Parts: sequence; structure tokens; C-alpha cells
Amino acid sequence: MYKVRITAIRQTEYPDLSAKYENPLEHACDVREGDSWVSVDAERPEGFCPSAWSSMKDYVLALANGKGYFHDGWMRNPKSAMISCNDGFRPFSFYIEVIEPDYFSA
Repeated sequence: MYKVRITAIRQTEYPDLSAKYENPLEHACDVREGDSWVSVDAERPEGFCPSAWSSMKDYVLALANGKGYFHDGWMRNPKSAMISCNDGFRPFSFYIEVIEPDYFSA
């Protein structure tokens, strides 16, 4: 299996939706832009948000097993994906990519 890097790219916030539908929260998310984790054997990295993991685990598993080229060439790097977490009020976009060089020659 290949190692897969997960990088937090950008967070979007919808304060109007939060005000209308969400119960007030003191703390919602610890992720910051630029944070990075490595998945080994397609497992959730230690300290990585379980909710965000549920949104991307199938893509990480596919990449770790040598697959790619998702959705008919959607990504410039065919062995990567851009996946958002499932927080409807403040979703984070994550770039996931294989980081072992021999993968790209296969």
C-alpha cells in the first residue's frame, strides 16, 4: 500500500446557515489551513477529525491501493483528489495525494 498525504487547503464558512440551523457551539473544528497528515495502510491518521475522515476514507483507500483517475480525469494529478468534509456550516477542503515516488512511475 502507498502512503497518502492529506493537506487542509481551505475552509469555507456559512454564518447565515449557522445562525438559522445550528445550535451555538463554543468550539467546532481544530483543523487549520496548511495542516497535514499521512495515512499509512489507508488508516485514519492519529489526531485527524473522524467526521472529515468519513468523507474521504474511500478515496484514501483507493489511492493507497494504486487506483486514481477519479471521475474521468477530474484532477490534474490523476493520483489525487480534493475532498471536503461533511460539515455543512464550515466545510474544509482537503487535498489528498500519494506521496511515494514509485507510484507515479506505475
